Amino acid sequence: MEPSPTITMSSLDIARLHRLLDQAAYRHLPGADNLRDELDRAVPVAPVDVPPDIVTMNSTVRFIDDSNGSTLELKLVYPEESGSPGTVSVLAPIGSALLGLSVGQSIPWQVPGGRQIQLRVLEVLMQPESMGDYLS
Repeated sequence: MEPSPTITMSSLDIARLHRLLDQAAYRHLPGADNLRDELDRAVPVAPVDVPPDIVTMNSTVRFIDDSNGSTLELKLVYPEESGSPGTVSVLAPIGSALLGLSVGQSIPWQVPGGRQIQLRVLEVLMQPESMGDYLS
């Protein structure tokens, strides 16, 4: 597997996601370890300093799975907000893979069943930080 790209995350997202993963309900869920790994390798920045082309929590992103050519548009949300059409939980394989990527970056990602996908960010359609919302 090729190396993962450098990722940037809001320090607020990192703190909130660490608190989420410390909760008993989420601690041992599938995907929790992958999310922890992503948080540990992220370059943290203040929410006001997050570039507008970075996928943050509550961002809507258009991306392609280069392994099969499918393009999707999803909003990256916390687990309790997932389940609605057009959303993906940060604990889902695709969600944790997208978090922190910037437009043009791609990442190889192992999904359940041992299959590997290759996600590439095409566009960040909406990002709370770029709209002055640093608390979402």
